Amino acid sequence: MGTQESNEQQRGTGRRALLGAAVLGATGTVLGLPGTAQASGARHTGGGLRSLPVPTVIGHRGASGYRPEHTFGSYQLALDLGADIVEAGDLVPTKDGHLVCRHEPEIGGTTDVADHPEFAGRRTTKVLDGVPTTGWFTEDFTLAELKTLRAVERIPANRPHNTLYDGRWEIPTFEEVLRWQDEQTRRRGKQVWIYPETKHPTYFRKLGLGLEERLAQLLRKHGKDKRDSPVILQSFEPTSIQRLDKLVGNPLVVLLSGATSRPWDFVETGDPRTVADLVTPKGLREIASYAQGIGPTLDLVVPKDASGRLTTPTSLVKDAHAAGLILHPYTMRNENPFLPAEFRKGTDADGYGDVFGAYRAYFATGIDGVFTDNPDTGLLARQDFLKG
Repeated sequence: MGTQESNEQQRGTGRRALLGAAVLGATGTVLGLPGTAQASGARHTGGGLRSLPVPTVIGHRGASGYRPEHTFGSYQLALDLGADIVEAGDLVPTKDGHLVCRHEPEIGGTTDVADHPEFAGRRTTKVLDGVPTTGWFTEDFTLAELKTLRAVERIPANRPHNTLYDGRWEIPTFEEVLRWQDEQTRRRGKQVWIYPETKHPTYFRKLGLGLEERLAQLLRKHGKDKRDSPVILQSFEPTSIQRLDKLVGNPLVVLLSGATSRPWDFVETGDPRTVADLVTPKGLREIASYAQGIGPTLDLVVPKDASGRLTTPTSLVKDAHAAGLILHPYTMRNENPFLPAEFRKGTDADGYGDVFGAYRAYFATGIDGVFTDNPDTGLLARQDFLKG
């Protein structure tokens, strides 16, 4: 990643200043707030991200622990359960250039497309970020065609109860999400926040379906492209965030996968750096020149040993905060297979473990928020943590 021009740095500095009050210290204490404020739920004064509670509870793809992900049913429930922000959604394009909300462009596992004989011939194999992937892809469908499909549960083995809702909701467009956000803000009498992600931006740019410009155009159309707009933008590709930094004023977050992995845009451009390089103090300072936060996997905050148990926290929280960045790690889920080994109860794939114990361990590191499939659980865990 190249260094931003001086005017870009000034814009980034201004946006980081907005987030300053939202940063937790390494001990989990809210900076500048007395203990009594923590006990009642830390909330900062002022607008923008300062208005969000800390640690922030982010509904991952909505309330995907209870409804098929990236549906209005999931998004709506996340708000009903009290999520501070709803991750609506993961953005992928259609053949005719619309942005829709799907976890991946391959939709065989999240829709009923396989039950539509008229689309049987669309099934194909593509190389997605270096991985051969077989299925149906959003870029091969028009929006009108995608609207004939219905969402289904992505991980039925872990969430058989969610299959009750298979077929109930269609695939939402991002523009529909923006209108829904305004409607819910009016209805609830408080600002609703969303946290969309650009998915595989290098892959789509090579197909002539660049995501960032389409996203920026929609945000400008709806007046949500400003520094204090209630829309945080994220991507696993740092160059996508750099591109967005030049197009919009929104808060920006770089997502980070495993330490040994390389962002796909780095692979494409020959940049040899891995995520381990990006989470060094030098790497974090560079990210802070164009973004305001990072979204690391939880393992980058607290690694696990060979048995899957938590070990000693890394210095990532301290180092990121020193660079002026917030941290929103991912993803907390209630089911046993997704929890550190010491917090599992039994072996059932859909059984709940001691997720509250896991939250305590992660919140104690000083993270500023967390993505969770179960926002109600996250809110109770935050309440317990702040009282403690």
